[in-house]
Amino acid sequence: MRRALLLLMLAMPAAQAAECELPLGHGWPPATENHGVAVEGLLAADVQPALQLTWLPVRGVESALMLLPSADGGAWTLRHALAVERVDHRESIAGGSRRVLRVEQPPEIHEVPMPASLASRLVDRWTRTLQTGVAADRAARFHDGDLLSFVVDGARYSGVEPGCGPGEVVVEQAEALIDAAGEGDPDDLPERWDDLWRSLDELDEVLAGA
Repeated sequence: MRRALLLLMLAMPAAQAAECELPLGHGWPPATENHGVAVEGLLAADVQPALQLTWLPVRGVESALMLLPSADGGAWTLRHALAVERVDHRESIAGGSRRVLRVEQPPEIHEVPMPASLASRLVDRWTRTLQTGVAADRAARFHDGDLLSFVVDGARYSGVEPGCGPGEVVVEQAEALIDAAGEGDPDDLPERWDDLWRSLDELDEVLAGA
């Protein structure tokens, strides 16, 4: 009886890890690349982010979160960009409808400077989360729900929003970054950066136990 209980306890972390796998894969899921490329082309324009997270919802406007390094080694730029109108649009025509990708529109952009040390740490931890959580041979799968797509270190990871483990912490951090990008009072940013630094400490702990 005691041996069986011990084996069950040893098996619990592995079972929990299996239940908490990142629901992401490499590349674009089938039937989404044209939409995703159009959205990223609109929202990123001619910049090259060190980190990008793009949301492709089933309904509503698409958006993206980006971290842009400084050329002189100073503060990075945190950008949150949204399409004003949904990019992936069904247009009525005689006898039916057709798909139109509305990229001829100015996006809504919110930007704030972000300390370089914090930004580079965040890129490093998100990269580690994705590289360790997504098997090298796992391709992104098709989903008929809301989709998100990360690009870090030249690699793309796409899928549905994680709901547990390190992935959930990353999503919470992304939400905090969106709030920071829209912050109207620069005096409030240091407190937001302190909160994010502590959240990265939490992510380190979760990654260590994964």
